[in-house]
Amino acid sequence: MLSTKLPSIEEYLGSNVHLLPQTDYLRSLHTVIRDRNARRDDFVLTSESIIRMLIEAGLNLLPLEKCEVTTPVGATYEGLRLPSRICGVSVVRAGESMEGPLRAVCPSIRIGKILMQRDKKTKLPHLYYTSLPSDIAESQVLLLEPMLATGGTALATIQLLLDKGVAEENIVFVNLITVPEGISAVCRRYPKVRIVTSSIEERLNENAYMVPGIGDFGDRFFGTDI
Repeated sequence: MLSTKLPSIEEYLGSNVHLLPQTDYLRSLHTVIRDRNARRDDFVLTSESIIRMLIEAGLNLLPLEKCEVTTPVGATYEGLRLPSRICGVSVVRAGESMEGPLRAVCPSIRIGKILMQRDKKTKLPHLYYTSLPSDIAESQVLLLEPMLATGGTALATIQLLLDKGVAEENIVFVNLITVPEGISAVCRRYPKVRIVTSSIEERLNENAYMVPGIGDFGDRFFGTDI
């Protein structure tokens, strides 16, 4: 049974955890995806709008490089550009929903995949499949997973990236919604990983579903909830 005492996450907010500005517009988008009666096309379109906002916030956390360009009037503009090596890594299957918005922002980005699922008997995460760029150890990584609940799968996935040589501080974990339990689990184990999310839910219920939550994101996004 899940503990009724929620972990404190105040120390992580603004440092480890980057929450999108809680604007009225964002709340209107969440109203759509949280509606149990929402049509799937509305759910998909609205989810992708939020995910794109999250991707852009995640990119803003990367170490951008100085870059001078000449404007059409011949002036010099001292600008910035994204690092040359960025890799997206989606956690199959729900994380694949975030690949489209990522490609919309970074069309040429390489995307790796990890299939990590909890074993029904042991309740522990089990790695079934992985396909990652050969030079991922030198890359800035955007880890894509819409839901961060208990944190078990997230911890195993992050450890896999570390085992592949990725620096902990080079991982930005992009997720749609999370809860204090998941935030605490990830930030305590991996304090250099940054989390970008659009909502911190109240808690997990007795079935490990987020409250108020959005249900099973993968089923709703891919239409397998019927």
